[in-house]
Amino acid sequence: MTTTAPRLGTALARLLILAAALLGTLLAGAGPASAHAALTGSDPKDGAVVATAPKEVNLTFSEQVAMSADSIRVLDPAGRRADTGEILDLCSGSIVRYGVALRAGLPDGTYTVAWQTVSADSHPISGAFTFSIGAPSTTSVALPDRTAGGGLVGTLYGIARYVSYAGFAVLVGGGAFVLACWPRGASVRPVQQTVVRGWLTLTGATLVLLLLRNPYTGSGELSDAFDLAGLKAVLETKTGAALTSRLLLLGAAALFVAVLFGAYARRTDPKEKKDLAFGLGVGGIVVAAGIAGTWALAEHASTGIQPGIAMPVDILHLLAVAAWLGGLTVLLVSLYKAPSVDRSAIERFSRVAFGSVVVLAATGLYQSWRQVGSWSALTGTRYGQLLLVKIGLMCVLIGIAWISRRWTQRLADPKPAQEAEETEGTEETEGTEESEGTEESEGTEESEGPGSAETADPERAAQLARQQAAVATARRKRERDADPERAGLRRSVLTEAAVAVVLLAVTTVLTSTEPGRTEEEAGQGGTTASGPAAVPDRPVDIRLPFDTGGVDGKGIVRLSLDPGRTGANALHLFVERPNGKPLDVPEIKVALTLEAKDVGPLPVAPDRIQTGHWSASGVQIPMPGEWSIEVTVRTSEIDQTTIEKNVKIG
Repeated sequence: MTTTAPRLGTALARLLILAAALLGTLLAGAGPASAHAALTGSDPKDGAVVATAPKEVNLTFSEQVAMSADSIRVLDPAGRRADTGEILDLCSGSIVRYGVALRAGLPDGTYTVAWQTVSADSHPISGAFTFSIGAPSTTSVALPDRTAGGGLVGTLYGIARYVSYAGFAVLVGGGAFVLACWPRGASVRPVQQTVVRGWLTLTGATLVLLLLRNPYTGSGELSDAFDLAGLKAVLETKTGAALTSRLLLLGAAALFVAVLFGAYARRTDPKEKKDLAFGLGVGGIVVAAGIAGTWALAEHASTGIQPGIAMPVDILHLLAVAAWLGGLTVLLVSLYKAPSVDRSAIERFSRVAFGSVVVLAATGLYQSWRQVGSWSALTGTRYGQLLLVKIGLMCVLIGIAWISRRWTQRLADPKPAQEAEETEGTEETEGTEESEGTEESEGTEESEGPGSAETADPERAAQLARQQAAVATARRKRERDADPERAGLRRSVLTEAAVAVVLLAVTTVLTSTEPGRTEEEAGQGGTTASGPAAVPDRPVDIRLPFDTGGVDGKGIVRLSLDPGRTGANALHLFVERPNGKPLDVPEIKVALTLEAKDVGPLPVAPDRIQTGHWSASGVQIPMPGEWSIEVTVRTSEIDQTTIEKNVKIG
């Protein structure tokens, strides 16, 4: 039974629609770009009540950020600016801290600190929190609902980033496929069109990113994309310089494409073609690495730990992705659009794809360790979960690639003798039919008479040539579609390409998601970068059973910390017997320790209010985090015990 290949207009359309639907789901679920730097602390703290007005407000971040004159704003209860607008650089060593000076003579009340900046890996971050002078009060300040990098501009920016990755893969991978795997493909028009479209796509997406950069990191208004002053400011940033460099390198890439599909495709002398291929290969690698470097210099790899190693690794990772997925795209187009593809070209691409997978595995392992940092972050953060999805898709893609490799091997195997004889017989029959048809046509032409033959010869000959070419093309397509090995290869490559589309979407979302390592560090600091810190609105209540070993040595301590957040708290301790009745003890002590920041133990000596009730006011919690509360209970002169429990504060 003969296996036929799927039609391009049916199977390919269905798979692309499915891939587009999955891509839309991923991008819709991604939301606005998450922060890659995190706010890890502030002074005053969120929700703190200070007795007198501070001279300044300062913010501490997990990594370097770019501050502008309006990055930190302090608003009084009436919504007026309470700061001088002068940004203070308070960075010291590895500590990234910026502040803003406050005006003198500020009245009591609740003040709002709103901040917005750009992290070192080019993503905008913003947030807000409040503190009070003297005592809390009502405030008329309304915090914006839209986070930095969100809205319509954020969506368009995200789409442009995805399109730029896709264009880069097709441009670089397509050029590599022609040079390394299928030199004859340089003269095949569908291949030329695909690579040129990759260049146009990457160039157009880069221009869009450059125009949207100002509103993306600032106002969020699409109209600001054409603000020349904003565009000038963008060009002075690291991201603007990277995008500008990418455009310049794309000019060199255009020259590479012109030579590849021009002079190289027309060369007939083997030595000249080999020399030109060597020059194109060296130049192409330099240009491709330079374009990949524009991502590495402006995004994840340029910040965090080991940037000197991370940037070259990121460039290798991007080049391996392009060689595999871009080459796969050109191979798919060739299998459907080109008259034929050399079996040796498919075999060579199979080896290139295998090498790309090895490079991807090695570089991806390093990047995963660098961005995630721990097993808990791998499963407990959004970045880690997306990374697991990406790994799963990679495994699926490798499995499909293995199937494609099997089809390639079957293509390379010689046909059985019987099948070859049948093929030769078919060709002879077709040749006989064609010759008979030609003879009939010639007989018809001869019967038309000499006068008409002289006048119609050139036109009729051209028409006959076109018909013969159409018949030959149809025959080749019929033979190609009837080849079960080639049909199977086309189906597997088509499926591989559809999965690659989704994989590229996951990768794009991953690059705009806060790394797991950073998210965990911010969680330990207890402050988020997307808005007011999430603090409990109710007291911290815990029960601590104890046993000192003496008479009346068993019981329960009920501890209440109100309001259970940073700043001043009221501490209440209730000591009870196992039956719930109050127990009078000679002494009880409390100590608070924040091990993650080496703070404490902070001793608290509560006062006895009545039987079984002890209390302390003004217990200061200096910063949020996972605090250890130790309670020492003494029930006699010699019998005492210490009980401990960890609680999340702030």
